[in-house]
Amino acid sequence: MSEKKELTTLRLFSPLRAGLYIRDEWGVGNSPVELAGAELCAYEDKIRELIARERLDSEGERGLAVYLDDDALGKKVYSMNPTVEVWQEELWGVLEVKSYGELNAAELKDLTDEWCGQESDGWGEGLEQRPIETGEGELYVSFWHFGSDFFIKPEEELKHSQNQGLNMQMGGM
Repeated sequence: MSEKKELTTLRLFSPLRAGLYIRDEWGVGNSPVELAGAELCAYEDKIRELIARERLDSEGERGLAVYLDDDALGKKVYSMNPTVEVWQEELWGVLEVKSYGELNAAELKDLTDEWCGQESDGWGEGLEQRPIETGEGELYVSFWHFGSDFFIKPEEELKHSQNQGLNMQMGGM
């Protein structure tokens, strides 16, 4: 029997979007106020609570990894658990992945495709239909959205490219 490799952690980041339906004397409005990264930081704890409530007992520690369609990827990936994190004063959607050894480029692409499907049509579709009660009204959070500004990137790639941009800007001063 072959020995399993030690678990490694990979984190995939994507921009969050949300709609806040403002409550007034007639109830909750019909048109949401669109919120993005920086504006969502105030709701970090409430979003984490919603994510925790969405977790199913049947998923156990493996989280969304139990739904992987690719058998080989399912054997390599131990767990996939969504969360949120503040980075550069914006709240981001994060998928924390634990795998047996590092994923190669093809496995990372397959995993990213699987996560995109979960964000848009699976787990994320269910999450974005659950209101978060706030003092202002009801907040609906999306881990996925249409548009050229949507992406899923490994943490190192996102943070390295952002830091490179900052260094280049500062270098010209």
